Amino acid sequence: MILFFNKKIVMNKLSVIAALFVLLIFSACNKDEKQLEKDIELIERYLNENSLTAQRTNSGLHYIITVEGAGVNPAANSMVEVLYKGYFLDSIIFDETEGNQTVELSLNNVIKGWQEGLQLFNEGGSGTLLVPSTLGYGRNPPTGIPQNAVLIFDIQLVRVR
Repeated sequence: MILFFNKKIVMNKLSVIAALFVLLIFSACNKDEKQLEKDIELIERYLNENSLTAQRTNSGLHYIITVEGAGVNPAANSMVEVLYKGYFLDSIIFDETEGNQTVELSLNNVIKGWQEGLQLFNEGGSGTLLVPSTLGYGRNPPTGIPQNAVLIFDIQLVRVR
């Protein structure tokens, strides 16, 4: 009888732990959805204030293709060679390539906004990605990037390898 009682307590504790885990996941997803809505509002305000027209993907990424390019599109696992400038909505630059010095990157090792966005570019093309924080660095950014920052990147896709 005591053994049965202990099993019941253990099962009840496991049920409570499982319920808390599900609640935690739901809460995190809900926070991400609210953050994405806020980011999209900020991006759309930026576009309006700067008289820009962008396309939008289902994930919330906004993009503007300014030069189509004639080459291939990169795949999700491609190596790409790019020139870029990254800045915030207030135009403060946080990172950029120097001069005509390109940087070679694997799309497997960049933020989700680049993984998705660069696949929309043709080799030789250029444009702008407006990246919601949920596709950028989110709540855990590197030094120099504020938490939940919307990021803008002007990118020239020089080469796909």
